[in-house]
Amino acid sequence: MKDSSPCALPPLFLEGSLPISDFLNKLLILKNLSPNTVIAYKTDLVQFFSFLSRHLGLADLNGFDPEKVTYNEVRFFMASLIEQGIQQRSIARKLASIKSFYRYMLEAGHIRSSLFSSFATPKYPRRVPGFLTEQQTEKLFNELLPANLHRFRKPEKKEIDECFIRERDRSILELLYCSGLRISELIGLTMECLDLDGGYVKLTGKGRKQRIVPVGRQAIDALKKYFEVRGNFFRMKGEREENELLYIFVTKRGKKLYPMLVQRLTTKYLLPVTDQKKKNPHLLRHTFATHLLNSGADLTSVSEMLGHSNLSTTEIYTHVTFERLKEVYRKAHPKA
Repeated sequence: MKDSSPCALPPLFLEGSLPISDFLNKLLILKNLSPNTVIAYKTDLVQFFSFLSRHLGLADLNGFDPEKVTYNEVRFFMASLIEQGIQQRSIARKLASIKSFYRYMLEAGHIRSSLFSSFATPKYPRRVPGFLTEQQTEKLFNELLPANLHRFRKPEKKEIDECFIRERDRSILELLYCSGLRISELIGLTMECLDLDGGYVKLTGKGRKQRIVPVGRQAIDALKKYFEVRGNFFRMKGEREENELLYIFVTKRGKKLYPMLVQRLTTKYLLPVTDQKKKNPHLLRHTFATHLLNSGADLTSVSEMLGHSNLSTTEIYTHVTFERLKEVYRKAHPKA
């Protein structure tokens, strides 16, 4: 049976002298990073040391000395990534993972020195995130997904199914835009996370960090309608009682949503609204942050609502607002 643990390694590494499993376990348990983040670290390290084993003609990594890795070998690795078409941003992330691993080995006494201590990670331009304009969000919610469109007039299966899906999708998009959730946070929402009377939602984000985020009035209204429709839907189908549903957003069979389904429904509704290349749930998260800053919200509050551990991560949205100010200036100032 295949080991699905975030720290599970390929056979090449099982008898080697690299403490990768220890490092990954530290990230997972002590650093409290999410399993997906730990898997990303593992993927980067496995890719690097697998490349070295091929480059050096090693049958396995048993007895391999990580301290003897040279600058040229690291550059060869980077060149191989470029040849594969890997973007500069991804290469920088892989090098950051390797540097973190070497720092761990140095601190734990596995090695006495690390060439990565002085190795410069390549810089890459920060991409300004795409977002919807206020007019586009109005079109999304007022034209494509207006409230109170469907009614249970006839207990026909097609109408019941359509109403359930539509109200579920509308409340998903409203919550993504009104509260700036990540897709993983949205999918993992349980009924106990949501307080409609208080107007907030409790989230567990990256690194299992918890935060409380306000929920807007329109999202609250959409969720109330969805819960009403969801209750009718499962009662009429006779498959499951409403109070048995653990997760807020479910499939027609009452199962927890999965990322690809949310990606598809988001693309479906955003396609008529925007020509942005990436029409995914994160676009609504970017829109949430951008509209808040455009309306005068302070950066620290927006960073807290987004669940960013570093304020500099949120600062990228200030580029968007500055571009908007420049546009206003060009249009309004006679000497612009």
